Amino acid sequence: MSSRNDSTGWTWSQACELIEQAERLHRQFFRAASSERSQVVWEPPADVFEDEREVVVIVAMPGVSAEGVQVVGEPGALVVRGVRPIPLVRPGSTVRHLEIPYGRFERRVPLPTGRLQLQEPQVVDGCVILRLRKTGMEAR
Repeated sequence: MSSRNDSTGWTWSQACELIEQAERLHRQFFRAASSERSQVVWEPPADVFEDEREVVVIVAMPGVSAEGVQVVGEPGALVVRGVRPIPLVRPGSTVRHLEIPYGRFERRVPLPTGRLQLQEPQVVDGCVILRLRKTGMEAR
């Protein structure tokens, strides 16, 4: 580890240690432990809207391409996962401030009961938009 006199190295090292500690605490208290989820670093925010015809899930993940997102349906939930790479990091560069989460992400979104059919996901303005059409019932 760098000495305290080497402020760039010490600050980066300390930031990484603090981030790892925060992630461990977050996983310990807010997530169910499993081998697959233990690699998850962050959880993107999501909004869910519903009307009589569909459920719309919007997951914010700026900087993630459509190809970098995996959407999986599970009983009672929709799972969105992928990786957000750190941009603009080159050899010799220094990170001065880091707030936006990077790395492997996963978000489980509980869904209402009933039959839902996932439409083609869209990526708009840094958000993935997932439309789930209600099936097996008449639209009102």
